[in-house]
Amino acid sequence: MIKCFFQQIAVLFIAAMLFACSSTNSKPLLIDFSADSSAIVFNNIDPAGLLQLKSLDKRDSVLYQLISVLETPSEQDSTIKEQEVAGDIMATDSNLVFIPVQPFVKGRDYLVVAHLNVEFGQLKDLLNGDLANRIRPVQKTLTR
Repeated sequence: MIKCFFQQIAVLFIAAMLFACSSTNSKPLLIDFSADSSAIVFNNIDPAGLLQLKSLDKRDSVLYQLISVLETPSEQDSTIKEQEVAGDIMATDSNLVFIPVQPFVKGRDYLVVAHLNVEFGQLKDLLNGDLANRIRPVQKTLTR
């Protein structure tokens, strides 16, 4: 009787963990240049998070800590130092847009690091025992 009770508790605990770790937004964050390559667009942002970002002041430092754009050396031009690209971030109805102060240079690589839609891990990470102790930012290299 006691053994059966502990088995039921264990099953309920595992089920609760699986439901607690499931993601409501299964779409990955999409990072790409705009149609004219003058800005970087972030799509598939969690709606609740996007609403909070819209409520922030345009110059709030939190907004600029969530997104970093770095100009990186490429195979064509290795003399460039990795440096941050200055720009403004604008929240629209469905996405975020990074608009650089200076236009993106054709042929250069840009590393985009975003702390949007991040998580400690997914269900498979939990089952494999690979959960991280910190969040993993989304990174993507874009070539203009």
